Amino acid sequence: MTLHVDLDIQIDWNEADQAAIDAVGRCLEQAAVAEGVKEAEVSVSIVDDPVIHRLNREFRGVDRPTDVLSFPQWEPGEELVAVTGEPIPLGDVIISLPRAREQADTYGHSLQRELAFLAVHGFLHLLGYDHQNQAEENRMFARQEEILALAGLKR
Repeated sequence: MTLHVDLDIQIDWNEADQAAIDAVGRCLEQAAVAEGVKEAEVSVSIVDDPVIHRLNREFRGVDRPTDVLSFPQWEPGEELVAVTGEPIPLGDVIISLPRAREQADTYGHSLQRELAFLAVHGFLHLLGYDHQNQAEENRMFARQEEILALAGLKR
């Protein structure tokens, strides 16, 4: 196994959401393979807007809900080190299910595609990708689309 995904759903969801939620782990495994990540783990929490709003305010100083937050275990450029025989803990990705539903409707694609997009976006942040300027954004968003295409979730 390349990537272990610990998925924690902290919000009520319905059966129609199940395929979309199942796609999160599959897409993150695809992202790990594409990025050459071996023996790592990531924690993904799917939450509601009040939870992600609180986290966004507390950790980023932004007083509003958002769609996805990433909390890397490592600083950019820092060497990823694992205990022998244990996966490297990359960090946490927090996704707002209500935001994902809203954005899927806005962009005219499935919830499955939107959740996968947000999960991959958060995962790439854990690996040091960013979008603070146009060049970084172009690189990160192109990589996201490549990974989603590999997972069969093209736009």
